[in-house]
This record gives sequence, C-alpha cells and structure tokens, in this order.
Amino acid sequence: MSDKVIVASVQMEPKFAAVNENLEKVLSWAEEAVRQGAQLIVFPECALTGYCFESRQEAMVVAEPFDGLSVTKLVHWCYKRNRWLVIGTLERNGDRLFNAALLLSPKGVAGIYRKVHLPCLGVDRFVDLGDQPFKVYETEVGRLGIHICYDAVFPESARVMTLGNAEILCLPTNWPEGARTVAELVPRVRALENRVYFIASNRVGEEGGFKFIGMSQIADPSGSWLAVANEPKENLLIAEIDLAEARRKRIVFVPNRYEVDRIGDRRPEFYQAICHQYR
Repeated sequence: MSDKVIVASVQMEPKFAAVNENLEKVLSWAEEAVRQGAQLIVFPECALTGYCFESRQEAMVVAEPFDGLSVTKLVHWCYKRNRWLVIGTLERNGDRLFNAALLLSPKGVAGIYRKVHLPCLGVDRFVDLGDQPFKVYETEVGRLGIHICYDAVFPESARVMTLGNAEILCLPTNWPEGARTVAELVPRVRALENRVYFIASNRVGEEGGFKFIGMSQIADPSGSWLAVANEPKENLLIAEIDLAEARRKRIVFVPNRYEVDRIGDRRPEFYQAICHQYR
C-alpha cells in the first residue's frame, strides 16, 4: 500500500426520505470523485435518507438493514471502481434503529459505525444509542476511524481511534446553523491534537426548518486545511495525503531543544476523572 492516497469529501444536498434519488446523487458524485482520482470518498451523515424526521416510525419507513438494496448497489459500485466509501444512512436492525455510517469496500461492507453521542436534534431524538466501541479499520487506503457529527465535540472519540493507530478520521456530519464554530475549529483541532488526517463531509440545503452550512473539509496532521468548502452549496473536495505524516507523532522543531509528541507525552494516570459520569 502506498502512503500517498487521494481522498474526497462530498458536500451534497440529500432529499428528505427520498432514498432512490439520494442514491443516484451519491453515485453521480462518486463517479466525479473517481474522475479526479479519489480512492476514498466520504459522504455526509444520513446522505441516503435525510435527517430531520419527526418520529421513529417515520424514520423506520426509509431505514434499511446494512445489506439492503441501496447498500448492495453501492458495494457493487465499489467493486467495479475499486474504491472505498464512507456514507451516512439510517440502519434498521430488527426493531432497532441507528444513525449509522458504513465503510464500503470493493469486497463488501467492511464496517458499520453507529453514532455513540446523540444530540436532541433531528432523527437523533428517536434512534437507539450506538452499541459498539470506536474501531479502526485496516484498509487499502489507510487505517480509518469513523464517527458521526456530534461525536466530534467529544475529544475522547478521536483520541480512542488515534490510540488504535488511526491515520484518517472520517466524519459524516449534518452541521446546521449554530454549529459554525464547531465546523471551523473542531476538525482542525482534532487533526492537530492527534496528528491525523481529518475528513469532514457536511450536507447543505434546508430540511425540517433547519439550514445546513456546508464547511466540509480535509485537514492535515498539523491542523491546516488541505481543502475547505466555504460556501453552502454542493461541492467536491479532493486532496492528496501522505499517511506517513499521520504516523509521525513526534515533531522535532529543534533537536533536543524543542520536540513534542502529543501521543507519547500523555500521562494517562492523571486522566481518571474523564472516565466518571459528571454530576
């Protein structure tokens, strides 16, 4: 596997509860990303389904199991194009409902992440809490960690995946108005403090009385933007990344005089309080 990887973040406007239409749009953007060389393509939270549902029952109607028709078509596309996708959707699992992000590979569904931290907003008011730990996936395009939207404001999420040797953190998200500070700061801070690449893919447009702000971005391990979508309109961001940079945790500015290692210099014995519930 080469350390040089071309990644993409798709900023798109899903249509509410219109899975077939959204699937066609996803495939269209994926094809454009391939034309620009992308090997890993990240889509927004709930890109296949929309987000602003007003009841669990309403959301269940459009939710699919991880091996449903839409995902099967996307996996077939990955197989034909030899590409990797991260995409947000609503996952139905028996009578359970999850806000999920799927990692799709040329060989099938490589991973399912279920949103751990749920805000009082949109469909997250009705879905079940994510029931699996944060995981890092070994892929042909790097070691990937996946979380969704609100998860990113909890620094423990990114740190746990970094300690699992993640090189790229993927964040399908639905940032509405009111989340601009999060969008401007959090992805770059998480990239900087963990020395990883961070790909955030936000939606745009209006749904359920909310406007979504875009600000999709790709940040490097120094916390700098490689690409950012400043306008709230559909867009495709492309960047070449070097995975070796994400593995280089110790930064030497002046040998033996100015060196930092934000992972190696940790003192976990002093962090016990973060494992206890706040009251």
